[in-house]
Amino acid sequence: MPTMSSQVPPGGSDFTDLSAADLVAAFSERRLSPVEIIEEAIARIDAAEPRLRALFAFDPEGALRAARASEARWMRGEARALEGIGVTIKENVATRGTPVPLGTAATTLFPAAEDAPPAARLREAGAVIIAKTTMPDYGMLSSGLSSFHPLTRNPWDLAKNPGGSSAGAAAAAAAGYCPLHVGTDIGGSIRLPASWCGIFGFKPSNGRVPIDPAYYGRVAGPMTRTVADAALMMAVLSRPDPRDPMSLPPAMDQDWSVAPLPVRGLKIGLMLDAGIGLPVEPEIKAAVEAAARLMEDAGAQVEAMPPFLNRSMLDGLDRFWRQRAWSEIGSLDPDLRSRILPYILAWAEGARELTGAEVYEGMSQMLVMRYAAVEACRRFDFVLSPVVPVSAYAAELASPVGDPAHPFEHIGFTVAFNMSEQPAASVNAGYTSDGLPIGLQIIGQRFDDIGVLRLSRAFEEMRPPQRPWPTF
Repeated sequence: MPTMSSQVPPGGSDFTDLSAADLVAAFSERRLSPVEIIEEAIARIDAAEPRLRALFAFDPEGALRAARASEARWMRGEARALEGIGVTIKENVATRGTPVPLGTAATTLFPAAEDAPPAARLREAGAVIIAKTTMPDYGMLSSGLSSFHPLTRNPWDLAKNPGGSSAGAAAAAAAGYCPLHVGTDIGGSIRLPASWCGIFGFKPSNGRVPIDPAYYGRVAGPMTRTVADAALMMAVLSRPDPRDPMSLPPAMDQDWSVAPLPVRGLKIGLMLDAGIGLPVEPEIKAAVEAAARLMEDAGAQVEAMPPFLNRSMLDGLDRFWRQRAWSEIGSLDPDLRSRILPYILAWAEGARELTGAEVYEGMSQMLVMRYAAVEACRRFDFVLSPVVPVSAYAAELASPVGDPAHPFEHIGFTVAFNMSEQPAASVNAGYTSDGLPIGLQIIGQRFDDIGVLRLSRAFEEMRPPQRPWPTF
């Protein structure tokens, strides 16, 4: 059978750095082969992974088998939407035959019986699953620290944390393991590591991407180097799955091609104060203000938006999430419980003495937060803000604050938009004086996923040139 030929990309750059959109075109024109690309991805992973530790269940042999099958489908004219494109999937998104440790050594491991919806859609579209990616215990840290996985590090500076809980996905995307990565987000777990690792991370409207198990505020979404690649993933991930009782009606007619959104005439809110939590570092504030000026220069009307989050909202959510965690952790065998990351165990144990009324009041604050976010954004087409108030912190820490009594002081800009179900993205807006990425958050009205992607695409074209990606 004829084989697909290779051609060195312009400038002699590594094939592994090509976008998914470019790879689809190259495969279609027989300029590149999925097998060549996956072989190069494996070589890059072998070089970087001993230091980054972003992957779980890395399966190079399985990836190569899938790549050969994809190449054959391209040759037969039977290619699907993501045929032969490499992808990683966060380890809490089940893939058949692979255990789901949830980032903790306290989990009893057994192979998943079937693919969860995001994994199923990607496999159906012909994507090549290279590996799962790491996460912290129960996904309840913005960190690459885990009692099950080795410490995951930030490719921009190995002494720094990639953030979390989609820690491995963000690190793998920044290091160029492959073009496409799936993360999950319940309070910022896609956007926070995307910001700290300089990639594009998209939290869709809740329910836009079916997920199993579903939960309040929980979404799955793409983590990529470009907006176009995230949109390519969304066209696949947003397909329906009956296992998610919280999913939105399918919108199969949506145009996910995401041409840049014309900025002139848009009314944009600029939120530089979350109302609570850590103060915004000056370099981060300056980068977000510079992004707002670019949009204003392009014809947008930019107006300051006051903060709406308060201590009652954040502490109430904290109490509810602690109780949710303790209801599972507290019932574990003492030996298993002792294996949990001490920070997470100490945090969950804070729910031991909570009364039913206190837990209920905490849960009610999720709805209060939802109302406040929707009302604050109502006057604007989009809102801009920092993703996180601080730059990437030490790799070995569980959080920027490092105190389980105050776990969420860094998520004030992100968590409310999980509760309000609004789409929100992190797109790189610049770098600190130490060369660490700074994320700009773009928030849209509920269900305007395509609008957020299109404005993110417009900002990609406006922003200053990006620095080269880290190499290993």
